[in-house]
Amino acid sequence: MINMRDVKICVIGLGYVGLPLARLFSTKYQTIGFDMNQSRVDALNGGHDATLEVPDELLQAAIQKHGFHCTTNLDDIRDCNFYVVAVPTPVDENNRPDLKPLWGASETVGKVISKGDIVVYESTVYPGVTEEECLPVVERVSGLKFNVDFFAGYSPERINPGDKEHTVEKIRKVTSGSTPEIADMVDGVYNSVLVNGTHKAPSIKVAEASKIIENSQRDVNIAFMNELAKIFNAMGIDTHDVIEAASSKWNFIKLSPGLVGGHCISVDPYYLIQKAQVYGVLPRVMSNARRLNDGMGAYVANQTIKCMNKKGVMVKDAKILILGITFKENCPDIRNTKIVDIYHTLKEYTDNITIYDPWANVEHVAQEYGIEVTNKQPADKFDAVILAVAHKEFFELDVRAFVGNKGVVYDVKGILPRGIVDARL
Repeated sequence: MINMRDVKICVIGLGYVGLPLARLFSTKYQTIGFDMNQSRVDALNGGHDATLEVPDELLQAAIQKHGFHCTTNLDDIRDCNFYVVAVPTPVDENNRPDLKPLWGASETVGKVISKGDIVVYESTVYPGVTEEECLPVVERVSGLKFNVDFFAGYSPERINPGDKEHTVEKIRKVTSGSTPEIADMVDGVYNSVLVNGTHKAPSIKVAEASKIIENSQRDVNIAFMNELAKIFNAMGIDTHDVIEAASSKWNFIKLSPGLVGGHCISVDPYYLIQKAQVYGVLPRVMSNARRLNDGMGAYVANQTIKCMNKKGVMVKDAKILILGITFKENCPDIRNTKIVDIYHTLKEYTDNITIYDPWANVEHVAQEYGIEVTNKQPADKFDAVILAVAHKEFFELDVRAFVGNKGVVYDVKGILPRGIVDARL
């Protein structure tokens, strides 16, 4: 087994999860980052993270003080002995798990892993993926035998994009290993860089399951609040007032309705839903929650149209401003953003839609969704404004000034002063 003093880490996949983790590991261990995207690697080696998860000063300190660097070259990572896989786990157009990124990363590990090495997976998966899907690939490519020549662990990521409070070093992480000794080793490596320590799970499958229910639970909880919002909106009752009143009870869990996007909550439940069906279990609650949350973008657009009709604002060819397109506030992440659903629903009535988002990369939005976005505050007047994302810049805007007295303001996030909005989710 590897001696803790000799640990040399390679993190494969340098996105929202991999880069913060690699930077943190570099403060304690010799660490190198690996990614297939050359432009991403070049930017990181230059000291800048476009995702804004790692501040430039921290990244540059890791490079200058700790020797951290990134590469696309397999030869640069052959002498590592502790490989961490942190690649995306998306779904396809039918919401079925797409394991191709994991298979590809496992092939990469198989090409460089040596006897005695450890590979730890961080990607969110259904229970069994690490041992049934990933490690056989490592075995096939490397020619080594699992749990004889090399070993494995699983430590699910808990990164929350844009969250500057729950950063990676402060997160308590779940760890696991393919043998008791390896579990201790994996736990020791992670524990050595984390402020709040770890929770060592009894098996890899338990660790995998723990992660996927974290996101599934949040999805179901938000779906419940979204369903309540639909009910109370139909009854003419302000949902946020109801939540405030109910939260005066000591054991009420205070949540808010909203759009569920991103690469975690809107995707991960499908992994467990699919696997449950293999075992003959139909997960009705999770499936219904997914359908409800996936329909909230269209619901917001239709509620805005309803407000416009009530106020006598012509919907056809109306000028509409959408504030925000990223999937959450103060973050450039546009993955699976449900604002796109608002846009496409409104597009059936008008082509005069402006999306203003100071955080989004306009080129990335155009490439991913074929939608034009501006980073500059518009000077025009509009027939309707939808505040879709609670970016800090929007708190400073006079939103009502965009529409005057006749236009409609719809507040998805429930953050605007009550007197200036016509409706809110």
